[in-house]
Amino acid sequence: QVQLVESGGGLVQAGGSLRLSCAASVRSGNAMGWFRQAPGKEREFVAVISWSRTATGYADSVKGRFTISRDSAKNTVYLQMNSLKPEDTAVYYCAAKGGTSWLAAPRTQAQYDYWGQGTQVTVSS
Repeated sequence: QVQLVESGGGLVQAGGSLRLSCAASVRSGNAMGWFRQAPGKEREFVAVISWSRTATGYADSVKGRFTISRDSAKNTVYLQMNSLKPEDTAVYYCAAKGGTSWLAAPRTQAQYDYWGQGTQVTVSS
């Protein structure tokens, strides 16, 4: 069983930056991703990184502003968020895919096995 703990959320003005962290209780041998859920909306994909770190993917809405990375030695994945907009306001969730895969980088929620509790990001205009 993998436990994920997110941190780094908070309140920031539009145009500002935040870095989210997600610490896993055990080493993940597969993809890890970030999703978000805004009030009244469904949870959506934000970014993903493969175990090898050679494959990454981003939602069109965050491409060029967000960067995902991972430190395998620390069992931690990060989401650097720059040029934040009010529409980025949401609860951000970290997810980990079970099993082992060097290159998998899935973008759908159903492909992930473990989820964190979420961290709130609020961007004021």
